Amino acid sequence: MTRVLHRTGIHDAAVDTDPHWRMHAVCRSIGDYLFFAAPGESSGMRARRERAAKQICITCPVLMQCRAYAHANPEPYGVWGGMSEAERKATSSTPTITAS
Repeated sequence: MTRVLHRTGIHDAAVDTDPHWRMHAVCRSIGDYLFFAAPGESSGMRARRERAAKQICITCPVLMQCRAYAHANPEPYGVWGGMSEAERKATSSTPTITAS
């Protein structure tokens, strides 16, 4: 297992990159409608949906693993690790440091 120090601009965190982290994600028991935009979604609807998704994310035990995954892959859509698409894009140029 690799430890990754990921600088997101909001948090700096060493996270385990265990591929099984998704099994512990709170969002697994919730539909993806909160985490991904619907076709034709207005900016107001998007803001409300993203706020609701982020409220779920802050309770999640694998928040940082999810965030690190979204930055490492990079996930172009949806709320991942409590960050919207725009927030991830704004922090995507921040370096990731790996250590064994």
